[in-house]
Amino acid sequence: MTAAAWSTVADVASIVLMLGGAFLCFAAGVGVLRFRDLLARMHAATKPQVLGLVLVLAGLALRLRSGGAVWALVLVVVFQLLTAPVAAHLVGRAGYRTGKVSPGVLAVDELTAELDRRHGMPADDEDGGSGADIG
Repeated sequence: MTAAAWSTVADVASIVLMLGGAFLCFAAGVGVLRFRDLLARMHAATKPQVLGLVLVLAGLALRLRSGGAVWALVLVVVFQLLTAPVAAHLVGRAGYRTGKVSPGVLAVDELTAELDRRHGMPADDEDGGSGADIG
């Protein structure tokens, strides 16, 4: 294949990646608006949004084809992949501590047992407590 043909293939792949990433970012925004509870909103704000951003940046890297720009985009992706899970964890934990998370939606509740243990109170049950009144 010629260089022009490879350039066309890269441009088409770039468009596909950018459109896929834009769709995932849009879906993340809709999820944040439509979901009822904090944990579902947090999930929608992190998982598809990060993948959407990675796809958009991969498409941009294919389009730019410049070494410096691609390395800058790689740094952005790495930073996003490192910070998004930490931010989601902290938002979820803060929501749990302030009572914004309903204990009924949790499959396993290990934080209540840990908080009870730190405050010297016995756990409500063997699998980590009920999650009520965490103070």
